Amino acid sequence: MKTVPNSLRIWFIIHFIADILFGIPLLIAPYWFLGLFGYTVEPLTARLVGAALIGIGGTSLLVKHKSLEQFNALLTLKVIWSLSAILGIILTLTEQTPKFTWVILIVFVIFSSTWIYYKRKLS
Repeated sequence: MKTVPNSLRIWFIIHFIADILFGIPLLIAPYWFLGLFGYTVEPLTARLVGAALIGIGGTSLLVKHKSLEQFNALLTLKVIWSLSAILGIILTLTEQTPKFTWVILIVFVIFSSTWIYYKRKLS
């Protein structure tokens, strides 16, 4: 019987921390936070992204002691979320956008690769 690797549990905690570090400022102070990176802000979209990050990150923290099936279900969500975000970031890079967008792309590629690796490992 397969079990949840401890390394995946650690990745879920890292993901929680990253999501909270970006999600809270996007939700509370989108103008200030995104302005630090050179973005002009549409506050509703920024706050919705912040809420999504908090929701996904919070779930990552809450699932840490749960079953393989629960981890697998959350991995599916993370794969779909990260791949669709990568597509959106790539489309954005075809437009005029701050250079920090490349950093965001790299972060999503790292997380997406991690989720896909564990999804295949657990399947």
